Amino acid sequence: MDSILIVDDDYNLCSVLSDELNEIGYKSNFVTTADDAFDFIAFNKVSLLLLDLKMPEKDGFYVLRKIKDDGIKINVIVLTAYADVQSAIESAKLGASDFISKPYDLDELLVSIRKALAKENNEN
Repeated sequence: MDSILIVDDDYNLCSVLSDELNEIGYKSNFVTTADDAFDFIAFNKVSLLLLDLKMPEKDGFYVLRKIKDDGIKINVIVLTAYADVQSAIESAKLGASDFISKPYDLDELLVSIRKALAKENNEN
C-alpha cells in the first residue's frame, strides 16, 4: 500500500487531510516540522510527501533542497496557501511533481496524488 506523509505546521489541516486520505484507502501520516519529516522518512517507507512551503524554522524549500541534495527518492506535491508563480517554478526546479493551492479541492488533490503514485510505481 502506498504511504503518504503530510508535512504541514497546521495540525488541524494535517488531521483532516490524513483522515480524508485514510477513508479513501491510502495509508497516511502527518508531521508538523521538517525535522520530523526526515525522522519519519528515515524509519518508514513513504511513497509521497504532501508538503507545505511556509513552516517555522525550516520551510518546504529546505525540505525540497535536502531531498534533492541527499538523493532521496520520493515524490513531492507542494500544498500551500502561498501559491505564486515564482514558488511554483522554484518547487518544480527542486523536484516537486505538482503545486496545489490551499484551500485544496480534494478531487484535484486526488488526481495529483494518483499521478504521482503511478509515476513512482512505474519507476520501481
